[in-house]
Amino acid sequence: MIGVIADDLTGAAEIGAVGLRHGLRAEIVRSGKPGGAADLVCVDTDSRACPPLEAAKRAAAAAKLLHAAGARWIYKKVDSVLRGQVTAEVEAVMKQLKLERALLLPANPSLGRTIKDGQYFLRGRPLHKTEFAHDPHFPRRSSQVLQLLKIPERFLLRTAGGERLLTDGTIVVGDAETVADVAGWTASCDALMLPAGGAEFFNALLTAEDPANGNGRAAVKSAPGGKEFFVVGTSTQAARKFVVAGRQQKTPVFSLPQELSWGAEFSAAAVAAVTQRVVAAFAGHPRVILNVGLPQVRDEEVAGRLSEHVVRVAERVLRQIPVERVYAEGGATAAELVRRMGWARLAVVRELAPGVATLAVEGDERFLLTIKPGTYAWPMK
Repeated sequence: MIGVIADDLTGAAEIGAVGLRHGLRAEIVRSGKPGGAADLVCVDTDSRACPPLEAAKRAAAAAKLLHAAGARWIYKKVDSVLRGQVTAEVEAVMKQLKLERALLLPANPSLGRTIKDGQYFLRGRPLHKTEFAHDPHFPRRSSQVLQLLKIPERFLLRTAGGERLLTDGTIVVGDAETVADVAGWTASCDALMLPAGGAEFFNALLTAEDPANGNGRAAVKSAPGGKEFFVVGTSTQAARKFVVAGRQQKTPVFSLPQELSWGAEFSAAAVAAVTQRVVAAFAGHPRVILNVGLPQVRDEEVAGRLSEHVVRVAERVLRQIPVERVYAEGGATAAELVRRMGWARLAVVRELAPGVATLAVEGDERFLLTIKPGTYAWPMK
């Protein structure tokens, strides 16, 4: 069994889908222990928004759990643009597993996310000049990788390009401009170091481990017919484009009340009113979209509540009517929905596109849940 530690649900699902591509049975554990039948176990620590000490504690506990469950090796999944408590979690896992060096490769070149000479670029633009500069929780105000990361307590943090020698006592962030660059870094990996980074590095490691299955894709399970419910808890450019396209296709779209962007209370009566409108829309339409639908909010606390408000409505809808396919956009949105629905373990059953995975809920066959990061596009019309 291979173990993965992710700081949010979308990251865990993305890695699980990569495993599925290689023919591995992938399971996501939100609480409790692994089921025991999976080839790939992804533990979601739900720690991206935690303070560094708490995030480190959760990451170390996940490493201990996976090691005790018999993981052959463990991968630390991080956000591709290094949001969250990256160094605190990497360092905690290294300490728990008694490892003296780590290779951190967050770049996903096939998605236009590259690192060159220690600088991060998104489709050729410096990271701090993209929409990530306005992230309400972790604004990316620099393209310099070392400025995006906090200094580790114990290890030396450095970047590396052509020279790929890893030494003890270091966490190395590797340059990667192409998919071939990512694959090239796998030669620097061994059992005495922690591999960490994005989905493409994990894919390269699986390919290096089993070259014959490197380009293999698991059979895609057909999604059932029935109602589709999109729960969009972000206000990214990708989310706005999706909602606009939905309206053009005459899909019912529902948004939060305007006053919530000012920090007003979302009363139980208001939640019930929006819920009933969504439920009524399903009577005549197979697909309904529920989104924030408000201008981007700079206040971090208010912005976080908007995602929670969307999920409050979504939970009530799902408990009132049968919706076979649920699509959640945004890591915090997906995690809150899973928490409210009480889903502890999920199996990865389908990959719609890189970063977009469909999950089956253990013990509740009524739902298929598809999730993706807020900055990715839905691969569908």
